[in-house]
Amino acid sequence: MLEKYKESIKSTEPMQRTTSEREAVRCIGEVDDTSIEVSPSSNISSEGTIRSNTVPYNCNRKYFKLLRFGVDSLYLSYQGELFPEVKERLAELKQLAQHPEIDQQAQAQYAIAGHIFEVKDKGSSIFPYVMEDGAFRISLSRTSKKTPMAYVKLSSRYLCSMAPDEAEKHLRHILNELGSLNGHAHVSRIDLCADFVSSENMESWHREAWVTRGKKIDTHAINEAFTGWSIGMGGKISCRLYNKLLEIHTSGRTDLIPVWKEAGWQEGDPVWRIEFQLMRDVLNEHGLISLDSVLANLNGLWSYASTEWLRLTIPNSDDQTRSRWPIHPLWGYISSIDWESNGGPLSRSFKATRLPDDNRIFSLGASSIASYMAKHGMTDFDEGLDRYVLDLFKYFHERGFFMGLTGEGYILEKVRLRAKEFNTLLNGSEEEQEQLKINKAAADYQKASDGV
Repeated sequence: MLEKYKESIKSTEPMQRTTSEREAVRCIGEVDDTSIEVSPSSNISSEGTIRSNTVPYNCNRKYFKLLRFGVDSLYLSYQGELFPEVKERLAELKQLAQHPEIDQQAQAQYAIAGHIFEVKDKGSSIFPYVMEDGAFRISLSRTSKKTPMAYVKLSSRYLCSMAPDEAEKHLRHILNELGSLNGHAHVSRIDLCADFVSSENMESWHREAWVTRGKKIDTHAINEAFTGWSIGMGGKISCRLYNKLLEIHTSGRTDLIPVWKEAGWQEGDPVWRIEFQLMRDVLNEHGLISLDSVLANLNGLWSYASTEWLRLTIPNSDDQTRSRWPIHPLWGYISSIDWESNGGPLSRSFKATRLPDDNRIFSLGASSIASYMAKHGMTDFDEGLDRYVLDLFKYFHERGFFMGLTGEGYILEKVRLRAKEFNTLLNGSEEEQEQLKINKAAADYQKASDGV
């Protein structure tokens, strides 16, 4: 089949070849057959864990440059029981978050282990208490042997700055302050990603080129500009291939820029991300339940997802058996990533805060000033800004008066509310801080009594 394909490409005029075909001419003779022909059970060992397939794809390095790879998001659950005093405190903080007065809402914070968590005003019937900052979203349950004590999402930004096992150690330290844990962390979902630069046109193939067990294949665009593919969304495995550089302009993930530069990224080159989302069902099918077992099998998980569940191929109209179609050169690089090697540099700028981008804040301010000046028919900037500031202070004092506050007090209430959302300032009183210390001492005593 490979010989036939090579002959068909050679007979094509050079100017008529696609990027994929030209790359295939260079690479198809260099790839071992095992990276193209995949046995349905090739990645599953007799113990139920996943074997890896990391055959090097040694082709033109100008065609593909890997910048980094790693765990993008991680969802963990923990069995255990909340300490009674912690449960009581969380119930109080949740009521504060639901309070109609802003000054009360601003105090719905839980400070622990160097983090200032926002306590949410809503939870769910299973996890009524939710606290969040830039590193973790922690959902906590009432006492129940059937329900996990905690269900936690580790943020993508946090995992870009620290290895998953180290991040989990810090998380466990926090949870040990909230309750008594039983057993290991169980993985409910893990997202694996790789960022790369390639000269390949990601819109150059049709849907039929994707050979997959997934049911849905979709393309995406913004303002008619192609942004990527998604495969199998909503299933127990899904994949996204998308323009990450374009996406961070919306998400504000500027922490990735220095990481990419350290890996050799040149400004102006598009950065693409391939991302697999693996849910608990597929992990359990392969006997991977605990975090330790999942992290020990990342190579096998990546290989299973990128060679058995999904492949990008070069369609061959002469062969109706799609499983025999040659692998696309781009996919050769992607599926060959070795997860036992160094995944690339880590971010050094992480802080456990959720900060909006300054440009967005300034944009809102500019819009406000422009609207004010246009309303009053003003075009002189200095005059407009002076009058805007004067009327703004007047507005603060008027609003504060109806609330029994000064103008300064009114805006400081707003600051405290935003500080709660951004995890930047602790708004509680000294009495509340003293109560936190008492709760901590009680928790330490409880753990000592239990022999922990």
